Amino acid sequence: MEEHLETERQMLFLVGPRQVGKTTTSLEVSAPWPKAVYLNWDIQADKAVIIEGADAVAERAGLNQYAKKKRLIIFDELHKYRKWKTFLKGFFDKYGALVQIIVTGSARLDVYKAGGDSLMGRYFLYRLHPLSVAEIVRPSLREVEIASAAKKISDREFQALFQYGGFPEPFLRRAPRFYTRWRKLRAQQLFAEDMRDLTRIHELSEIEMLAQLLTSQVGQLTSYSALASKVKVSNDTISRWIKTLKSFYYCFTLQPWTKNVSRSLLKEPKVFLWDWSLVEDHGARVENFIASHLLKAVQFWTDRGMGEYGLHFLRDKEKREVDFLVSKNKKPWFLVEVKSSANAGISKSLYHFQEMTKAPHAFQVVFDLDYEEGNCFSSTKPIIVPAKTFLSQLV
Repeated sequence: MEEHLETERQMLFLVGPRQVGKTTTSLEVSAPWPKAVYLNWDIQADKAVIIEGADAVAERAGLNQYAKKKRLIIFDELHKYRKWKTFLKGFFDKYGALVQIIVTGSARLDVYKAGGDSLMGRYFLYRLHPLSVAEIVRPSLREVEIASAAKKISDREFQALFQYGGFPEPFLRRAPRFYTRWRKLRAQQLFAEDMRDLTRIHELSEIEMLAQLLTSQVGQLTSYSALASKVKVSNDTISRWIKTLKSFYYCFTLQPWTKNVSRSLLKEPKVFLWDWSLVEDHGARVENFIASHLLKAVQFWTDRGMGEYGLHFLRDKEKREVDFLVSKNKKPWFLVEVKSSANAGISKSLYHFQEMTKAPHAFQVVFDLDYEEGNCFSSTKPIIVPAKTFLSQLV
């Protein structure tokens, strides 16, 4: 964010789930800026200024006063304003030369179409994820995607991350009773407030039931018809509600990689949660834990302009499967098969799909193996690697 504010003219859109740290991070970034202005849509006085229009906000920020350096304005949770796109377009076009702008949102800022004209070319999007192994052991930017060597995370930190999730407050507190209350409050904010205020969905209890069902579907092929029969709604409704849950950063879906894979599955996605601590089954949580780290990496690399990255899974009609494929500029880059323990040898499917996709690297990432020093990416053949080692080289 600091790099963006120093070098780019576009607005900075910072998005991610509730409680992930968007406001805290934005305020921290704004600290060195003289007279930075923070406007929160949920604060009545700030809302009144925003509704009054671009000139009122400019006056509040002192943009009519001479300054050697641009001012900084943070608009927090602005997506809750029905006309937020029209407002931002007008404000940026009139005052963009005088100000840097951060816009935060706990719902995807490209989802709601009622806001008016397009903001194309006026912003860069950055996605803030929960904490990860690499961020804990190496919290600094680098100019290449993969760290050249692994770095050790303590067993205590690693277990806390797995148990309490990567949202900063429960991870730092590490208190079971606090975590239980935080988790309940966050669900209430999502289903009783955000979805009520920002969507036209009235069946909030049913969509909450769907969200609960998805916690037991993690890592499996998603059957919309099976979910529809349990929630007592149509397949189309399930599809629409999953898109809504994705837009609020409750879950994300992965599609199968089909290029250069004969007899691959074409349609069924897999669902994972942004908060892996919600997943009760240990094996499914391990897979979600790795999936979340990989998603964070590919989105971070993409948001920094390092290339076009994607995350998929591999499965064919013979039921051969590899959990994840990471692509770079639309070409397979590395494969990841996830195992909870190292009891079994390397999956035959890993060999099969590496040969088929020509991916340069293939890893069987084992959760319970002890950390090993080195560089996983120095190998071009399928290898077994500890999760602590592999994840420390990502983001």
